[in-house]
Amino acid sequence: MNLHQRQDSLTECDREPIHHIAAIQNFGGLIAADAQGLLAHASANLADLLGLAAQPGPGTPLTAILDPEALELIEQAFASLAGIDVPERRFGLDLAGNGTLFDCAVHRSGDLSVIEFEPHARNDFADHVAMIVPVIAKLEALSDPQSLCETAARLVRQMLGYDRVMVYRFHPDDSGEVVAEEREPEMEPFLGLRYPAADIPRQARELFRRNRFRVIADMDADAVPIIPERGPDDTPLDLSMSMLRAHSQMHLAYMRNMGVGASLAIAIVRHDRLWGMISCHHREPRLPPFSLRTVAELLSQTFSLMLDRILVARSEELRARARELNDRLLLRLTGGLALADSLPLIAELLRDAVPHDGLSLLVGDEYRASGAAPDEAAFRKIAPLLASTLGGGVHASNRLADQIPEAGGFADFAAGALMLPLSRASRDCLVLWRRPLDRTITWAGDPDKARAAPGELLQPRASFAAWQEIVRGRSTDWDAEQCEIAARLRRTLIEVVLRLGEEASRERARSAEQQDLVIAELNHRVRNILGLIRALVTQSQHEALSVPGFAAILGGRIAALAAAHENLTAKNWGPASLRDLLETELAPYRGTGAARFTLSGEDVALGPEAYTVLALVVHEMATNSAKYGALSARAGRLEVRLARTAFGDLALGWREAGGPPVSAPARQGFGSTIISRAIPHDLGGEADVRFRLEGLEADFLIPQRHLADAATTRPAPATAPPSAPAPASDPSLPARVLVVEDSIIIALDTEENLKRLGVAEVRVESSVAGALAAIAESPPDFALIDFNLGGESSEPIAAALRDAGVRFVLATGYAEGGGTFDRLGASGVLRKPYGKGDIERLIAG
Repeated sequence: MNLHQRQDSLTECDREPIHHIAAIQNFGGLIAADAQGLLAHASANLADLLGLAAQPGPGTPLTAILDPEALELIEQAFASLAGIDVPERRFGLDLAGNGTLFDCAVHRSGDLSVIEFEPHARNDFADHVAMIVPVIAKLEALSDPQSLCETAARLVRQMLGYDRVMVYRFHPDDSGEVVAEEREPEMEPFLGLRYPAADIPRQARELFRRNRFRVIADMDADAVPIIPERGPDDTPLDLSMSMLRAHSQMHLAYMRNMGVGASLAIAIVRHDRLWGMISCHHREPRLPPFSLRTVAELLSQTFSLMLDRILVARSEELRARARELNDRLLLRLTGGLALADSLPLIAELLRDAVPHDGLSLLVGDEYRASGAAPDEAAFRKIAPLLASTLGGGVHASNRLADQIPEAGGFADFAAGALMLPLSRASRDCLVLWRRPLDRTITWAGDPDKARAAPGELLQPRASFAAWQEIVRGRSTDWDAEQCEIAARLRRTLIEVVLRLGEEASRERARSAEQQDLVIAELNHRVRNILGLIRALVTQSQHEALSVPGFAAILGGRIAALAAAHENLTAKNWGPASLRDLLETELAPYRGTGAARFTLSGEDVALGPEAYTVLALVVHEMATNSAKYGALSARAGRLEVRLARTAFGDLALGWREAGGPPVSAPARQGFGSTIISRAIPHDLGGEADVRFRLEGLEADFLIPQRHLADAATTRPAPATAPPSAPAPASDPSLPARVLVVEDSIIIALDTEENLKRLGVAEVRVESSVAGALAAIAESPPDFALIDFNLGGESSEPIAAALRDAGVRFVLATGYAEGGGTFDRLGASGVLRKPYGKGDIERLIAG
């Protein structure tokens, strides 16, 4: 956390039911009535205050207690209530009809209607009301928070006449500090003192957030009990919104220890959170009239509005400043400056906006540092922990070692950190460092005496004199404005990272003249291609004398057909319609009568990679349905639904009905594997297939990045030259082989070829993270890794294998890269497309 926090154990204090105290202060009275207008609770002084002959008991109608005209006005007040936390006030009501006037506040407490009242200040009421306009005018003229606090303290003291008025501001760790003070000269100054969070328990803070005005007229006065203490359901009356509620003995003892005879507190709430309080102390009992206290409450509400106006204006200035910094940085970076080399520029831009002593920047595999920052080895120890421990956003700490103990190794010169993660998928980040700085915090009394051991009763401390604590090993705090500038800088850097990544991807695409895509782009000619393949099968069977011969002839002709199709589609492909793909694939099953299948939902365009995978999956689903499912029966029906999720992903639902009974297959063949594994493996999506008796159901989820708005074009593949001759193979084979390949088709084919060669155990992974986890769990004897894993490079995998002493080969569709492969330590290269013989030549080398 950003501030020095104390771990307070306040079990007794925090559990004390301060809103169920069943008593009020003696300067007023209380009535609680049920929905039928019958008395449920009353303060014990009700008869004395209203001049009644006797104390009314539960069940007494309010009409027998209150004057009809006053009761009508009170009922109107209840009808005007805007909410359970917004009481209504009425001034100068003759409640008993005897000429004695009272000021009233009404609110709801559960199912009960609560009326609180106290004597009306008849002679001063007009003067109190007249204060409102000039008081608000004085606050509206101010333009900075400190002046606002000082003026509010002065105005409240002038209005209410207390010996001391303080404006108390809360810090993020819930401790508070007196930021403005007006007092009698002989009183001990509290300005600048810090109070521990334990001084105001959590439940008291919550009550202050709801009921923003509290007064104690006399610390030594006896409380007036509420009769009965509990209602018919054995629950006490909830006094959360009461203006008269009595206070706990612990709080009264705390205030007496401060030399306070009476107090008044007004909460300052901003965005529904406690920002601070206006706190008034008097050495003798004191009770300003209700009308005057109401004016003071209006002043506090005006204070909150003015404070919000000032802070919003400052926030706008901050945003303008951050935009200027970001624009300058973006201009330089997009002008050709590499992000890894941008550290001096970032330091220059942030020097005045976010003071710091050092910087660390990790981008890809490059580390840069300046000033008071850890060296590369120390930083790489904590880099994997930054995002996992601290989350994905900007994080501020004045002692990083509290969250990441490994940071303690350099805490003597880089203690505080402001961390800006630049990627969720990697360790890229920018960190601003601050040196440790011994600080002195001045507390109001010893803060350790505001704590209690578990199970012990907290005793209020007796001294509030300035008590100094020296905090060591922590940096200065990162304030909210600095964190906001950092957050904006982070967004700029992420934008730069994305742009550079896109440029790198385009560059790789331009240089990939010899890359082979095993799965070619499918288009509206799918049915023609399948017809040609069927014809080839028919014609080839007459030429072969054996099964191996038939396989060789057919395989060669299909390869020739694939190469011809590749030449026909040798151009950059854009997004393609999924609806067209579905209709083309399912067209043969429409029939002549009623529609055999329905297609609903908005069409989407898929990027080339997703389009290829979906074409295979839909083909297998349709083929299985025609053989065994709904499309194999005359009455069978198929429904396909397309929909976007709340996150922008594509949900494809497949529902079959009316066909023969369905059961799960006894074994999983090639087609079933494509259906269940292609989308999760190739696209990072989801596939759920359910074999229900009445019909097959399947749900597929395709991530948003593969849809039209995220699709990027790439050049069509070129035929790769044959692989270079590999060294003679060693007859001994590895027992365990790791295959890292992001195409499910290639991965399955490679796995099958390895097992045919006699490899006992083959583990397949599709990403850098999965491969690194597999190596850490159990290093293989040999590895075959694809150099380009979609948007990732397999260099980290190569480094991990090299460190583990595992021999590996790289598979690639690129013509160049020999120098890179040598640098990575690969023992050989497989040029795509490759087959069983190519693997056999390299695996034992």
